[in-house]
Amino acid sequence: MIKLIKSTFYQEEKTKQKLVHFIKNARQLSFGKECENFEIKFARWQGRKHCVMVNSGSSANLALFQALLNIGYLKKNDLVGFSAVTWSTNAMPIVQLGLQPVPVDIELNTINVSSKQLLKVLKKYPLKMLFITNLLGFCDDLEEIVKICREKKIILTEDNCESLGSVYRGKKLGNFGLASTFSFYVGHHMSTIEGGAICTDDEDLAIMLRLVRAHGWDRNLNFTKQKELRKKFHINQSFYARYSFYDLGFNFRPTEIAGFLGNVGLNHLPEIIKKRERNFMKLAKVLYTKSDRYYPLKYQHLTVNSNFAFPLICTSEKLRNELVKKCANKVEIRPIVGGNIRLQPFFTKYLTGDRFPPTDNADLVHRQGLYFGNNPELTRQEIELIINLFNS
Repeated sequence: MIKLIKSTFYQEEKTKQKLVHFIKNARQLSFGKECENFEIKFARWQGRKHCVMVNSGSSANLALFQALLNIGYLKKNDLVGFSAVTWSTNAMPIVQLGLQPVPVDIELNTINVSSKQLLKVLKKYPLKMLFITNLLGFCDDLEEIVKICREKKIILTEDNCESLGSVYRGKKLGNFGLASTFSFYVGHHMSTIEGGAICTDDEDLAIMLRLVRAHGWDRNLNFTKQKELRKKFHINQSFYARYSFYDLGFNFRPTEIAGFLGNVGLNHLPEIIKKRERNFMKLAKVLYTKSDRYYPLKYQHLTVNSNFAFPLICTSEKLRNELVKKCANKVEIRPIVGGNIRLQPFFTKYLTGDRFPPTDNADLVHRQGLYFGNNPELTRQEIELIINLFNS
């Protein structure tokens, strides 16, 4: 059985040995220097000014929306567009925080939102924000989406949890919008077991994200910013300062264990991305170009395709069902992420479907799509088995 996730970490034994040594010798395991060092290193690796580490990619999404509301970049009932094919906790914060979600359809040849699909939605829905998902390492014409958002004053943010390291037109995915979210969950490009982050170049947003991450207090801000806040709110420095809460927040703090694993994982990231792309190319050359059983996916526009998992959109629902049976006990497969989120039970419970734009392509992906794992530990024999299985 070829599993989606083969190991907890890249070079698992060595990483576990380092982790055991770290835990035995660490003075503290709550948020501290390891997490702070990771934030500096990851921001530098991604090419952003600020990184705020949190305890999961889902928390990163929720923290981002709360921070945007706290600052006033968003207001209650604002319309927020999101990629129709994505993960549940991309849409859930929009509902939970009193914003209005608007699913935006994807293109079948990129499984991502395009400028064309965005313009269709904007004819009827005046979006204040677009939370776009760079799905599975792919993207569409992001440069055109950026232009539209600038012209119409739409806040653009990116879910980059599945596209760490992918490059489009010389720029890493996750660097096209105001901010981007990342996941370091087991099985993602880099594992801290559980973990996530938000990256941005906006200093005010980064400061608010640090408040949102930790109850709304100022402990993780630099001394200058702490003094400004305490002076603004007339906080007694000697007694109340460490227990004053300046805005709405949560407890999304990561542990030093996650920070340590992130610092170790960053050293392996270039090699991980290279291997994922190499695996993807071997599979794509057969399954996307030599088979009429699947819709072909476009990937040549990407400078680097740091593929998270390999998606296939079958030409019929019957074929998809046959493959599900065929893969049993051979290759672990799943739907393409969360499928069309507007068809999920939580979405239909809280929102009326007929008030949204059509999502025909996302519907098709929901019914006829699947993916199997791509990870840096796939062997040549396993790749050959996968090709034979899906191409026979």
